[in-house]
Amino acid sequence: MAEATPAPRVQARDLEAFIARACEAVGIPAADAAVIGSLMARADVQGSEGHGIFRLPQYIRRIKAGAVNVKPQIRVERDLPGMALVDGDNAMGHLVMSFATKLAIEKAKTAGAAWVGVHHSNHAGPASLYAAMPMEHDMVGLYLAVGNANHLPAWGGIDMLLSTNPIAVAIPAGEEPPIVLDMATTVAAYGKVKTKAQRGETMPEGWMIDRQGRPLTDPKRADEGFLLPIGGYKGYGLALVIGLLAGTLNGAAMGRDVVDFNKDDHSVTNTGHVIVALNVAMFRPLAEFKRAVDELARDIRGSQRLPGVDAIRLPGEGALKARADRIAKGVPVPAPLRESLDRLAAELGIPPLGQ
Repeated sequence: MAEATPAPRVQARDLEAFIARACEAVGIPAADAAVIGSLMARADVQGSEGHGIFRLPQYIRRIKAGAVNVKPQIRVERDLPGMALVDGDNAMGHLVMSFATKLAIEKAKTAGAAWVGVHHSNHAGPASLYAAMPMEHDMVGLYLAVGNANHLPAWGGIDMLLSTNPIAVAIPAGEEPPIVLDMATTVAAYGKVKTKAQRGETMPEGWMIDRQGRPLTDPKRADEGFLLPIGGYKGYGLALVIGLLAGTLNGAAMGRDVVDFNKDDHSVTNTGHVIVALNVAMFRPLAEFKRAVDELARDIRGSQRLPGVDAIRLPGEGALKARADRIAKGVPVPAPLRESLDRLAAELGIPPLGQ
């Protein structure tokens, strides 16, 4: 079987510029459009393809349908030294989470730890974007969210009342790369199902099953089944408690109140998020902590391997590898995605990607 032709590549700065132009074309102020463009392009650079420019046509549809506020007043609704609740005013999630994460970092500088909850937000891209921001200030970042569509039933059920509800944790190191865990509570994030469908690819067995419990591998039939949780009933429990913390606690949508933004371009989602920043120096000397993380990383990477295993990897290594490759060579843009973006450019009256 012949190998597939590699997808043409586009520089990240061109992705960023195109996203910003598209956002401005639907009424988002230039400064906000630049923030959205930067974060979405960053998602593609780190390999989070289901959350980068792939999502742009969907975002634009929802904005044009009036489901997203293009000129929001994001504000702190409740404020204490170690916590806050942010009202996103139905803004693009990237803007809301940038605001909330900066707030958590500032609070953690004096409080040591800061928990910032969010309601009335929207889809914000990959969890690790925000978990990693506190690391720039030598802090640990923790991010939780309610996913923007329910694709997971309770364990043993078929009524989809839960989402992929992601969690990300970013831990700074010294000489070693940071530890960055970014995962859905389902075996695969739904964005991966959507990218498989766009590219005409099949899904591996184990991602989804139909309502009779049979494997479902055609992503275009995803509506006939649901995603499987990681670790069986344990993944279901994790999805539930993350949703309670990121959604219910914040007065955001959870359970049957979650709007499927893949199918509904008109309804407000009231998406909930949580960002936590932990100031390492408040717990132990920073250099000592980083040395300990380095030592553990080296122990794990150097530990004895099973036969046939070429290397033991740590969370975040794949994203670092993707980043190095894509900064040097550009981000792959498969033909179906390029066609979608060209249609969007024509619809908005803006120059195509890369021009």
